[in-house]
Amino acid sequence: MATKTNFPVLFLFLLSLLFLSLTLSFCSTHHDFDNDDKDQNLKHCRQKCQEKQPYQQKRCIQDCEEQYGETKWNPNNLEYHHHHHHQDPEREYKKCQTKCQLKERGQQQQKWCEQRCEDRRREQEKKRGQYEEQQQQQQKNNPYFFDEQSFNEWYRTQEGNIRVLQRFSKRSNLLRGIENYRIALLEANPRTFVIPSYFDAEAVFFVVKGRGTMSLVSQDSRETFNLERGDVIRVPAGTSIHTINRDNKEKLQIAGIYQSISIPGRFRDFIGLAGEDPESFYKSFSSEILEASFNTPKEKIDRLFSQQKKGIIIKASEEQIRALSEHASEHTHHEGSSSSGPFNLLNKSPLHSNRYGKLLQIDGNDYKQLQDLDMSVSFTNITKGGMMAPFYNSKSTRMVLVVEGKGYFEMACPHLSRERESTQQGHSSRRGREQEQEQEEQGGGGSHYQRVSSRLSPRTLFIIPAGHPTTIVASDNENLQMVVFGINARNNKKNFLAGSKNIMNQMAKEAKELGFNIPAKEVEETFNNQKESFFLPGPHQRQQQREEEEGLHRVPLTSIFDFVAF
Repeated sequence: MATKTNFPVLFLFLLSLLFLSLTLSFCSTHHDFDNDDKDQNLKHCRQKCQEKQPYQQKRCIQDCEEQYGETKWNPNNLEYHHHHHHQDPEREYKKCQTKCQLKERGQQQQKWCEQRCEDRRREQEKKRGQYEEQQQQQQKNNPYFFDEQSFNEWYRTQEGNIRVLQRFSKRSNLLRGIENYRIALLEANPRTFVIPSYFDAEAVFFVVKGRGTMSLVSQDSRETFNLERGDVIRVPAGTSIHTINRDNKEKLQIAGIYQSISIPGRFRDFIGLAGEDPESFYKSFSSEILEASFNTPKEKIDRLFSQQKKGIIIKASEEQIRALSEHASEHTHHEGSSSSGPFNLLNKSPLHSNRYGKLLQIDGNDYKQLQDLDMSVSFTNITKGGMMAPFYNSKSTRMVLVVEGKGYFEMACPHLSRERESTQQGHSSRRGREQEQEQEEQGGGGSHYQRVSSRLSPRTLFIIPAGHPTTIVASDNENLQMVVFGINARNNKKNFLAGSKNIMNQMAKEAKELGFNIPAKEVEETFNNQKESFFLPGPHQRQQQREEEEGLHRVPLTSIFDFVAF
């Protein structure tokens, strides 16, 4: 009898819970579009933050913004752009419409809901346009960043091209310390031949993509090496080289760094086996000198240097490709080898590696050919959504070339100030450099740091000067892969500023207390809170992890009803 009398009560109780759940769901749906409530909650939360200690207030406000509202749009906030700019407004609009159709009751309510979706789409497109415009201006004024248009086209044919980055000192006086170096890119179609030349510069090449064969020719020898992705090879100044793409389908892409030996920041290629296009340097000599040198009549010499008109990268037959590569060495040299052959960087054990990224690096200790140049070559792969922990190099300056993926970098620079930035925008770059030099001579260094940041995409490059704290973040959609050429590499130390193995953890307890003016325990709580090292979950990965962790501690009402229904 007790069971019969209690059953209606239990039924009514469950019915009331169901009604409560539907009500909460309905309110939650409307709350998504109710900016007034969101703003009130955010305002109240910020007021609460004012009651905390000053050093805790900034983090408290950030937590409020994450909990009660979207990150406010800021044209200087690349983190906002990285997450929101790549969202397709049209796709978000359709998702919003679908929610309206599923959750709203009544035709009028759906109409209001869809109008809010439309307003949100227009606002997003407007903000994105504003961001693009400001970002282009910022990147133009960033002395450490070079977009794809910064590469000047030296040669172009139907079969490929060679592009060279503008001189560093031409971009900014801040880069005068590396003005003796240049970066170049070669791209050659399948089954092509790059006409022989030599350089008045030391060169180090990295094979980004494809399979090639390179011959190094000097007065007494000729060495030929088959190259594949990841190979690093040094070409001494004055060594004549010719290269082929021996693949039938894939393009050959090679990135190179040149250290000029004649004129700082300037280097040239010297081409002998050529004609009119490219021009042969033999044609610069007088006819009588050429006739005497070759012991050949002028008519034959003129014919020899007038036939080539196809450009520096030309198509080769299958037989010619086979002949040029048949005696090539397949041997890849190991650590410490003094051979002039290539060293495959991708076969080396990682310097740092976890699920968020991987760093491979060689220097003169691994590959003897880099020793006298005091250079290093690195390959960094940051997993999508990941980031490299903030770090700085003790003495090496790095030139970072993006070869695949997208993302952004941020760097702290003591040489730039907002005043100097406005000076660059309003005056000539020469006047800006003069003002900067005057400030340095007057001791106006101070301790102000300007944040430098830019978006990254394939064939963009940025400079990390020695000592400058830097971080690099991959997009949420694809891995970010970079080739890094380092100078002054000998005895360089990469010091990480965050992560489980950060340099601050090496500081004495008293130094932490004096430096931050708070108890050392609180300092250590922050610097020890990140359990990963070197590569970390990026800003949005961290946010997702926090939401997942918080979700484990919540049991939604829908799951209770699922259990009751079962």
